[in-house]
Amino acid sequence: MSATGIAPQFFAIDVNSVVTLEDKRYRVTHLISVDTALAVDLESGESSRLPIELLRLAATTKDSPQSKPPRDLTLYSAEEWKEGQRRLQAIKGLLENPKRTREDAQKMAEAAGVHVATLYRWLAEFVRTGNVSSLVPATRGRKSGTRLLTPELEAIMDSVIEEFYLHKQRRTPDEVIEEVESRCRLAKVAPPHPNTIRNRIRRVPEIVKLKRRGQREEARNRFSPIQSSFDALHPFSVVMIDHTPVDIILVDEVFRQPIGRPYLTLAIDVFSRMVAGLYLSFDPPNSASVSLCLANAMCPKRDYLATLGIPGSWPVWGKIATVHVDNAKEFQSIALERGAQQHGIDLQWRPPATPNYGGHIERLMGTTMREVHKWPGTTFSNPQKRKGYDSEAESAMTLLELEVELVDFFVNKYHLRPHKSIGVPPIKKWERGITGSDDEPGVGLMPIPGDPVRLQIDFMPLSTRTIQRYGIQWDKITYYDPVLDSYINACEPDDEDEKQKYLVRRDPRDISKIYFYDPKSSLYVPLPYRNIGYPAMSLYELNEIRKRLADEGIRDVDESLIFERLERHRRRVAEAVMKSKTARRAQARSHSSAKAAPKQPAISRAPTTASANKLVTGSVPATVTTPTSARPEVDDIFAQQIKPFEELGMRR
Repeated sequence: MSATGIAPQFFAIDVNSVVTLEDKRYRVTHLISVDTALAVDLESGESSRLPIELLRLAATTKDSPQSKPPRDLTLYSAEEWKEGQRRLQAIKGLLENPKRTREDAQKMAEAAGVHVATLYRWLAEFVRTGNVSSLVPATRGRKSGTRLLTPELEAIMDSVIEEFYLHKQRRTPDEVIEEVESRCRLAKVAPPHPNTIRNRIRRVPEIVKLKRRGQREEARNRFSPIQSSFDALHPFSVVMIDHTPVDIILVDEVFRQPIGRPYLTLAIDVFSRMVAGLYLSFDPPNSASVSLCLANAMCPKRDYLATLGIPGSWPVWGKIATVHVDNAKEFQSIALERGAQQHGIDLQWRPPATPNYGGHIERLMGTTMREVHKWPGTTFSNPQKRKGYDSEAESAMTLLELEVELVDFFVNKYHLRPHKSIGVPPIKKWERGITGSDDEPGVGLMPIPGDPVRLQIDFMPLSTRTIQRYGIQWDKITYYDPVLDSYINACEPDDEDEKQKYLVRRDPRDISKIYFYDPKSSLYVPLPYRNIGYPAMSLYELNEIRKRLADEGIRDVDESLIFERLERHRRRVAEAVMKSKTARRAQARSHSSAKAAPKQPAISRAPTTASANKLVTGSVPATVTTPTSARPEVDDIFAQQIKPFEELGMRR
């Protein structure tokens, strides 16, 4: 199976860029809009209007460092990643200042304790790749000949910095050096070089220094975000993400029976108020919700709109500078944090019980729910408004149909109408931020993900697994591909009794395959079910099956039992559908021909063949698979008489 991870993570399109589209090579001659370029075919000489989000940079004849795939983000040690982060902080001031001077660089190099040439090298490397992993030292460990400090010296330095330097007395570095030397004399060990001590002091984060040295107000003024507004000077400088239960009861896709309220995760670009991305699921919000919403925001959405059958344009993609997200524990994960750091995203956790920190996203949520209140099955915002309205009886929309309506609302209504806070439609504000206006220059076209699938994988939930002769097993499901053969029963390098574990990731919307990180190639390889005859399913479905088996007291659960239950479930669904159709036809024949035909569903234009669960290159689907049936409180949810739709009391 094809691997992913070779393409540059982001690239920019500009005039004279040589690009490819459908195996043809073009040279860009004009940038017509934020999502369209005029380019000339290098073979025929004909000019064509091309959608920017579908273009890819043409490969060069020379090998580029970009063609070397990076290690997976989670495989860097904490020390390696910390050093990469330190280097990023050292060059951050230069990155944010397009008018930087040599003097600016010199000051920042001194603050970082490195030569200015080193700082420029870090800057060039980060600008070329756009990710933090390029700043991690290429060779792990210390250079040959470098002596390590003894544990005793390490303990002395750490204790002096902790007890003596990080103190309200605000002692100077020279005083810290004297204290270290004094304690070393008492311990009868040679003290470290003064520069070693100074470097340790520099590594203490500035915000920690200020807080611990009695300067909390200065720390708050310098490092805490302003609560009344956010410094969003251009598109994707600040994005907010939040979650809410949607004010609507949905129905399943087969019986059209009510199954409950879904959860919506939204991302908003603060500069333009454009909806940047979304994620829709029946599962309560978690770190995967944030991660997949973030990936959806950063990827082009042309294919996504086509999959949903929605006309219009949603020209939002690119690299995000800062993301504000709820500080709840369930939203934090190493996959999210490393994924954000890898792509240069400053992940800011919103303090609890501080709604003023998320005003923009909360207002968008309110606008969205007011639209939802117009749709069948709405629960409205409170019981008083719902009085006299039976939300379950009126419910008519599936999860996919809700996604279609939400995206259509954002793309063809919300983005196009004037926004009170900015005075213009969000789409106009976004375009001005990119192309510029008479008052302010634009930032230029947003960079495009070179490999959208790899971008998604970087944010997917992860685990580590051993490789057995049968392959890899995750949640009782077995996966296999010949790429695993050379790793079967491999042991840890330093422990022959311990089986080596390998990194795998999966998309909770479709667990028919997982992504195996091949340490030899540094690429992700998709692994299918070992039994390729098994049907695809979502993690939601798997968890529901395992939950029901546990409720039945069945503890010895294996793969065959899981798929037997899934097959039985779907077979009974099919039988129920046939019975329902037969009953409806029989009842229809008995009705008077003068009786009016039942009305069509209020919302019914979602394409029934659209797959909301398929991982599509270039787009990030936003939904989790809809459960295929309701869950009545009976032992066997399928052992019920299926009524015709006309008798279900549903108002269509």
